[in-house]
Amino acid sequence: MFDLGWTELLVIGIVALIVVGPKDLPVLFRSIGRFMGKARGMAREFSKAMNDAADEAGVSEMSKTFKSATNPLSSAMDGVKDAAKSMTDLNPDSNTGKLSAERQEAKKKIELSAAKAAAERKAREASEAAAKVEAMEAEQKAEAAPSDTKDSK
Repeated sequence: MFDLGWTELLVIGIVALIVVGPKDLPVLFRSIGRFMGKARGMAREFSKAMNDAADEAGVSEMSKTFKSATNPLSSAMDGVKDAAKSMTDLNPDSNTGKLSAERQEAKKKIELSAAKAAAERKAREASEAAAKVEAMEAEQKAEAAPSDTKDSK
């Protein structure tokens, strides 16, 4: 905005410190901050008022028209998207809507049976793993038992 670098800001700060003094410097910065806040608020209000006036004058519709005129491929694709969306919106009372509902129910049944099968497989794998662990522990105890008896003799 003002194109000030760090060195320029440092010089301005030192001059302000000398001219205003260390006691009044926080008050000066506070008042400058308030002024900047008010200026930003006024700029926001002005920008909003200009956008509202442009909307009332129909500038946004004209800009859309110009954009579609400059990029016909995009406007054609928008038409295709709108047509595809209208084709995918199903009436639940139509045959297609009823078929879609039946397919959704079948999908839920398939997902449920797949989830049950996966849960059963996981449970079976867990029980097999537990059985292997028990067998290994029993084998280790069996190997340790003869060596204990040899040590005690």
